[in-house]
Amino acid sequence: MSLGLRGTSSKALLSGTSACPGCPENMAMRQLGMALGNNVAMVVVAGCSSVIQGMGPKNSFNYPVMNIAFAAGPAAASGMARAYKLRNKDVTVVVWAGDGGTADIGFGSMSGAAERNEDMIYLCVDNEAYMNSGGQRSGSTPRGARTPTTPEGKRENKKSIPFIMMAHNVPYVATASVGYPMDYVEKLRKAKSIKGFRYVQVLTPDPYGWLFDPSRTAEVAKIAVQTCYWPLLEYEGGKVKVSNESLHCIKGNFRRPLTDFTSIQGRFKGITEEELKSLLDYVDSVWDRIRSMM
Repeated sequence: MSLGLRGTSSKALLSGTSACPGCPENMAMRQLGMALGNNVAMVVVAGCSSVIQGMGPKNSFNYPVMNIAFAAGPAAASGMARAYKLRNKDVTVVVWAGDGGTADIGFGSMSGAAERNEDMIYLCVDNEAYMNSGGQRSGSTPRGARTPTTPEGKRENKKSIPFIMMAHNVPYVATASVGYPMDYVEKLRKAKSIKGFRYVQVLTPDPYGWLFDPSRTAEVAKIAVQTCYWPLLEYEGGKVKVSNESLHCIKGNFRRPLTDFTSIQGRFKGITEEELKSLLDYVDSVWDRIRSMM
């Protein structure tokens, strides 16, 4: 697979993974290799990717990998980055964590690393639930979504982690989607060029938790952006910049109906008009906030 982007790339993902068909985390890992090259060390927080990489001692992630408990990823990466620096090794340390390990269980550790401005890329692979253990709701699950722990639909809106990280005044925050790989790769390359704590949150629609056909992973990831449910943006130097793929959302004139996104997923089956309106109001409020920060 080639994206026609400049620079060398690494084959970050070898064959023989334990991923499900249509797995978006495999897509995100391949694209990470295209962006960051070879000198990378991964700290993988407990989640789907702890299983995807395969049984030890073999590993389908073509990088040095430390698998670690939910709350310990950023702390371990802090020590790892400092150790490489002391040895004069130019290695990009990446924390790879799901939304449960980011928005919920691992939030305190991540916040501490951000406050200290530790030199790492923190990558939240956001599939909006605890998919590795059955798809239970997380702080990143959207309102109205049916999960095993919210069978009547989640009552709360998605936790806006990118805005929370902006409030930490870290050097770089970005959102991405596996449906737009060129945007994702370029943002990772920019993150690599910056020192300090960099936060990237990539949308990774899960076919089995979101309940859609596995062949449509990239399509669902694109529709999320086209309906403005998932903004693509960057935060740098105290300012927010909207990516080209999301510019149509600033005025909203060319936004696809949100129902194009919800109707393709079984997790929104049975969503009420009230829940749908509340979800749309949440999306509008996110864009109001983005416009105020531009």
